Order: sequence, then structure tokens, then C-alpha cells
Amino acid sequence: MKNIQITSLGILKALKHHSYLSSIAEYIWNGFDAKATEVKILIKSDDYGRISEFKIIDNGCGIADSSRFTLFYESNKQLTLGTSKNLSSIHGTNGIGRLTFFTFCSSAKWNTVYEKEGKKYKYSITINANQLDNYDISEERETDEKTGTIVSFYDIHTISPDDFDNEIKSYLYREFSWFIELNSMRNFSIKINDSDLNYQENFISDSIELEHKIGEYLFKVKFIRWLQSLNKEYSRYYFINSKGEGIYSNTTTLNNKGDNFSHSIFVKSSFFNQEHFFPYEISVLRNTPDGQIYHSLIHFINQQLQNRRKLFLKAKSDQIIEEFKRNNAFPKFGNNTWDQHRKNELEDFLKELYQVEPKIFSSLNIEQKKVFVHFLNLILDSDERNKLIDVLGEIIKLDSSELEHLSESLKITKLANIIKTVRLIEDRYRAINQLNNLVFKPDLEANERDHIQKFVENHYWIFGEEYHLVTAAEPKFEEALRRYIYLLRGEKPVVSIDHSDKNREMDIFMVRQLLNNSSINNVVVELKHPKIKLGSKELEQVKRYMGVILQQDEFNASNMSWEFYLIGNDFDQSKYIEREIQNAKSHGEKSLVYFVDNYKIYVKKWSELFTEFDLKHKFLNDKLELEKIKLNADVTSASEVISHIHSNSAVQAPQRVIPEN
Repeated sequence: MKNIQITSLGILKALKHHSYLSSIAEYIWNGFDAKATEVKILIKSDDYGRISEFKIIDNGCGIADSSRFTLFYESNKQLTLGTSKNLSSIHGTNGIGRLTFFTFCSSAKWNTVYEKEGKKYKYSITINANQLDNYDISEERETDEKTGTIVSFYDIHTISPDDFDNEIKSYLYREFSWFIELNSMRNFSIKINDSDLNYQENFISDSIELEHKIGEYLFKVKFIRWLQSLNKEYSRYYFINSKGEGIYSNTTTLNNKGDNFSHSIFVKSSFFNQEHFFPYEISVLRNTPDGQIYHSLIHFINQQLQNRRKLFLKAKSDQIIEEFKRNNAFPKFGNNTWDQHRKNELEDFLKELYQVEPKIFSSLNIEQKKVFVHFLNLILDSDERNKLIDVLGEIIKLDSSELEHLSESLKITKLANIIKTVRLIEDRYRAINQLNNLVFKPDLEANERDHIQKFVENHYWIFGEEYHLVTAAEPKFEEALRRYIYLLRGEKPVVSIDHSDKNREMDIFMVRQLLNNSSINNVVVELKHPKIKLGSKELEQVKRYMGVILQQDEFNASNMSWEFYLIGNDFDQSKYIEREIQNAKSHGEKSLVYFVDNYKIYVKKWSELFTEFDLKHKFLNDKLELEKIKLNADVTSASEVISHIHSNSAVQAPQRVIPEN
């Protein structure tokens, strides 16, 4: 009996991270490291469904030096096998694989045949799991058997025959598929009870073979995308000579991208037959013929790889969207056409973003997914969407082509404008509903000056589009005229009005200048408290406004027209307003009570304004299917409505600042 140069407890501590899966893989690697071309797993079960026999058999060169079992964490494989350090890491180089059997059985026995000086020798080594620091070795004797090693495992625990059809096979696919493919010309194989480990059908997700000629050399390129990530092997490209020997390997540029795009590229060519092929030196000597061929080949490989990845990410992005939907990460969208446009735009941008940088999505939990998607939706719905690229650029590293691609996906100006318009229409409906509440709900305690007046001056689109607000509430006629002249001509004159009513204050005074015919439309609105019924007194107040304006030349150019509106809840019992409307009926305009030259006066009920709004927007309303109940949020006071007035996109403000005197 001979001792291994470490205690049994020390060995167990050193190997504590090994599982039965990695242990079985170690024994297979030991066979390939010993120049085997075939490693066979033999497994039999008894009538009780337990493993009765378990062996791993290889046709390698055998174990010529038994003293290797005494050296823990040392191995001469890398020195004796002559494998290129640039091809792939040698497995079992620490000499630990042979002792990991304790993870699934109580003892192991090696029967090995090796050749020395033309003769073959056979011996065996046995190790027990409870005494990993020593082993029994038999005497060597000459034999005619083929070289190789059979490792037999006894008193199996932890694993069952079913594990080989499920977990163990899956692990072996991830561990060895790339290696068997690399050595396919040399007929390397792993068998389980005489059946090949069929990674071609069970582990390859996508495969394509191409031929590419550079100069006099033909390169046969095989791209493989694996169904799952490989165990310990990065995504790499492998160069293979005419004999089928892998002579060089390096990682591709698409590792650690967070997209599970696990792949391998195998390149076969006589170009790699050169006795001393060192791609590192070729890559430095770009101007040499071989260097130019090498760089041209790498460029071709990278180009093909990027194309394959784009197709993969495009398909994967659809899966990401479905996953987000299952997690309820998306905002709620309505069933109307425009909401569906917004939903589709958000989904399309998420897909584009995933295709550019999938790592962003790789470690998000459900709550983070919700926050992330809602954040993107807010940005896309705002006028700041172009700044999203800057934000993402601070978070992730994007090259120029990726930035350009992502930027293009944000430049959907037509859709963005449609969405903005839809939001404006929604907000106008919301504003009309709020004004309706202020006028018709007494319990809100709305007054004329602080609430209704304030609301209308922020939503003067109710009386027409493209107007400028000249005054609201406080300014008297002289100040109104000064502002009026500044808006039209940009001048700041000293204004003086000689009229007994010059100190009256108009509720709303708006002006619109139409450039196509140089005409100027002016609108004056007088608002009355909901409790005040409209009659001759209220109409006379509007006529006094008109009287002041009629006497000022600046207000009466030939290209100017004036419309005055008196707005209230109802008419008084005198029927005065009704008679005035009837008297002006011949002019063919509803609600008109006065029409002389370029001057018109209208008297309207609030209910008429709301009806006119509904009729004007009926087509859009039907198409948008707006949910008015949601738009008409509950409020408890008129002051609450006014406090939130600027959160509505329909709010208007003067387009030019009027300077003070």
C-alpha cells in the first residue's frame, strides 16, 4: 500500500465543490487527455432499479507511471501530451479527477494497459472513499491487450439509471459537445452503452456551413449555436488543419453579452498545416501574406457571427416581450387605435433595445422590469425621447452603429406627433369635463373670478384655435390696447383712451392674426357666475366694451373683425336675450344677437358650448373611444381643479411675452 501525499480529510476539503456530474466528466476528460478517441460509459442496473455496474472505458495510452497517484495537485499531462496551450485548457491537469469518485460511490478501481519500448504492460490501482490518502496497486505484468484504461466504480449511491437519461446526459452535452465536434474528422466519440452521445440532434440549436476562399486557400467554416451555454468553455473559434487536428483557438467577440448566444465556430483549411502556426505573431505582422489572410479570415468570421446573432436576438426579443407581458410589466393601454399604437411603439423599442444591448435585461426581477418598462413608456410619451439615447449611453457602452440604429428607432416623428395629438384631445375632454363641473356643480363652490375666469384664461381654445391671449381679468382698456399693439406690431406706445368706460375690465381678450389674408380676428369674452341669469343688463355691459373699442382707431383697421361673447348658465325670465337672438336670426348664425359691420355679439349658455365641443370632436371621440369616466376624475372643490390646471397639456399661454411699461 502507498500513500498519497495529502491526508484524506485534506483531499475531501479540496474537492468539496465537486458534484457527481463534474466527477463523471473528469473521468471522461482523463480519457481524452490520455489521447483516447473513444470514451465509453458502461452502466447496468439490477431488478430493483439500482446501478449494479458502472464503468468508464477509454482507448487512450493508459497510465504508464503509477507514481502519479502519489502527487495530489500535480500532473505531467500538459508536458507529455504536447497540446497547444492556445487550443483549449487541458482537463485534469491538477491530478484531482481520479479522486472525485467519492461523490457517487465508495471505491474505484483502475485497470490500465500502457505501452513501453514496444511492449504492453497491465496493472490495477484501487482507492476507497474513506481512505483517499492511500491506494493499493497490483504487480505489473506483460499483456497483449490494447492500451487504455477501465475505471470501475463500486457501491454506487446518489445516482440512478434514470439520471443518465436526464441530468447526466444534459451535463455531458454542455461539457463535451464542442470537443467532439472539434475532433469530428478524427472520429472522437462518447458512448453510453454503445450509443453515441447524440449532441447533433439534442444540443445544436442552429448550424450553418460556409466556404470562403482567400487567395489560394479555401476555408470551410461551420457555425454552431448551442441550445444552452457550455459548462466551462467560452464561445470560441477553432482552427483545424487538414488532418482534423485543432491547432489554435481563441474567444470570439460575443462572450458575456447577457443573451445566451452560446456558439462555436470551426474553421478547417490547409492554411493551418504550417508547421509553426502562431496567429498571435501573424496578427502583429499585418503586412505579411499570412497576416493579411489571417485578418481577412477573422473579419469574415466576425461578420458572419454578427449576422447570425442579429437573427437570434430578433427572435429572442419577441420572447422577452412575452415574458414581460406574463410578468404584467407593461402599463395599461386602452383598446382604441391610438393606445394600441403607443403600446406597439413601446414594444418595438424594447425589442430594438434588447437587440442592441441584451445585458440590460439579463438580471431584472419582476419589480425592476415594471419600473424599467414604465420609465421607457414615460420617456417615449414625452418630448424628451431624444434624450433617452444620452441616458442609455451613460449606462451602457454602445458603438456608433448601435447608437445610430437605436436613434433611428426613436425618430418615428409621425407616430410621436399622433400620440401627442391624441393626448391633447384627451386633455381637452378632461378640461371640458372639469369646466362643466365648475359651472354645474354648486357643491364645488366655484366663483366667477377665482375659478371659472382662471380656468377659461388657461383654456381659451374653447373659443377658437391659434389665438393669442391679450388680457385676462385685471388689465383695463388702456393696458389691453398697449398689449394689443405690441402683439400685432411689436411696438410699445404710450396709450391714452378718452372714454367713460375705459376702466372696465374684460374677462378674456384674444387676438388671432391670419397671415394668409392679413386679417385680424379679435375675441372678447364676458363670463358670468353660474347663479347669474343673463338679461339686458349683462348684454349692455358687453355693448359698453364694444363702445370703447369703436372709438379707438388702433382697434378699427379695415382688416379687423370683432366677436364678443356673453357666457352664462341660463337666460332670465324677461326673454330679452331670446328676442335679440330671434331678431338677428336672418344672419344665419346661432346665438348671434348683434351684427354691424365687423362687429358681432353672441350670447351663449355653458351647455351650448359643451354641446358644440362634443359635436366638433364627435368623429375623433368615436375613433379614440375615450373613456370619459376616467377623464373626469373625482374632485372635491373648485380650488382643487385650479391647483392642478397646469398638469393638462391643453393649457395655453400667451405665445409672446408682453413687456411692462
